[in-house]
Amino acid sequence: MRKIEAKAQMVSEQGELFACPVCHEPLEVTGTSLVCPEHHQFDLAKKGTVNFLNAPVATEYGTAMLAARRRVLSAGFFDQFLAEIATELTPNDRFLDIGCGEGTPTAKLAATGATGIGFDISSPAINLAGALDTPAFYCVADLARLPFLDDTFSAVVDLFSPGAYAEFNRVLRPGGRILKIIPDADYLHELRQGLYAGTPKGTYSNARVMDRFMAVYPHATVTPIAYDFAVTPELFADVVAMTPLTWQAPVAAKAALLAAPPASVHVAVDLLRVQVD
Repeated sequence: MRKIEAKAQMVSEQGELFACPVCHEPLEVTGTSLVCPEHHQFDLAKKGTVNFLNAPVATEYGTAMLAARRRVLSAGFFDQFLAEIATELTPNDRFLDIGCGEGTPTAKLAATGATGIGFDISSPAINLAGALDTPAFYCVADLARLPFLDDTFSAVVDLFSPGAYAEFNRVLRPGGRILKIIPDADYLHELRQGLYAGTPKGTYSNARVMDRFMAVYPHATVTPIAYDFAVTPELFADVVAMTPLTWQAPVAAKAALLAAPPASVHVAVDLLRVQVD
């Protein structure tokens, strides 16, 4: 069976899940397309992905950056906190990965047996995600208007992406969970100090993001997770390429950092967990 047909079958087996982004009616699988009662149609691509946007959205997530991210995440850069999230998932879960990028974290979490749906606003990211050998399903969509019916997911996973909490609550089933990763002050310390020491960008606080989340979900728990990830010079160059932290860095500072790369990169994040009523 071709990938496009296998993914269409997978979506069909999920029952009612997707909502038409035009009229909000349920989408059903017809051949290798998703079609609503008003005859709005969204065709699966050859890789089994689907695009729900009317027009492409320009982002800074280009092909080279996404390829670097694929190499870094495949090497295990996120694995320790993904392992903690994986303990929250079972084969009975269907989770939504918010801003999934090139799809590696979604695929790693889907390896738990849970059904994984990943989306991103970047078409190049989802095109790359579609090449993965995984049961997870990927689509191009807008965080502010999620193309899913109400009460369709048991978990929402958000790795460093903005939080659209009203939408999260809408697509979560009663008793569903939100598992959100936000960076701590020491996240990518080597890059921040190497590129921005002595400037306002040399320090970081997650207080604004944390405060907003806790205001919406006051019963959430916070689990700090920190580790040092060993890198080769080549892999460190990929870390530099993949993170938005470096995109506006002074050219000379970036060149100096790449010329004398550290042996490891510090990963420090908070895992926010909450069960939604």
